[in-house]
Amino acid sequence: MARQLRAEQTRATIITAAADLFDRHGYESTSLSDIVAHAKVTKGALYFHFAAKEDLAQAILELNDKAARQLVAEVESRGHSSLETLMRTTFGIARLAVEDPVPRAALRLATADIAVRQPLRHPFVEWLEFATRKFQGAVREADVHSELDVGAVAHSLVSFYVGTRVAGRSLEPVSRLPRRVAEMWHLVIRGLVPVHRRPRYVTLATQLEREIRTA
Repeated sequence: MARQLRAEQTRATIITAAADLFDRHGYESTSLSDIVAHAKVTKGALYFHFAAKEDLAQAILELNDKAARQLVAEVESRGHSSLETLMRTTFGIARLAVEDPVPRAALRLATADIAVRQPLRHPFVEWLEFATRKFQGAVREADVHSELDVGAVAHSLVSFYVGTRVAGRSLEPVSRLPRRVAEMWHLVIRGLVPVHRRPRYVTLATQLEREIRTA
């Protein structure tokens, strides 16, 4: 049992080290030797768990997928409106990115054309489908304009978030991400939400940003 626990801890240490390096330097620029040094493990320990760098990338994508699914399940269980659920989920993803290098690395891997092995699906496909469902619900609930092109708006939202993170990586610390997500939502709300419903969601965006900053 103790040996198994040590093996699990070593595996987690290697994944965290790889995620940190992939996030800061990129997948192609990070070698297995870099990961060994950063994790402070032997090459034998790394190869015991991962046969190749591609396996590490896959492990990071899988962990990110698991965390995202847990987040969505938690938010959806609260019975919020569709639009609020979508907003809380995007802020939740931002919070995960601030706190953990694994989601940050997963996003960088997703934008680097790293192959996603089945049955895992590309995270952008998952995000796009989720956003589409929530905007469809928001139309039914009259929280957004009825003539909304749901597919186009969902695609724009995902691209907005991804672009915010990709640009922000070079321009500012990741701690600024919640503020950028709030700014994104303020713009989206002004364009999509009927005037009489805007105050609720503008207030929510500000509140969610503050919760992350003070956590």
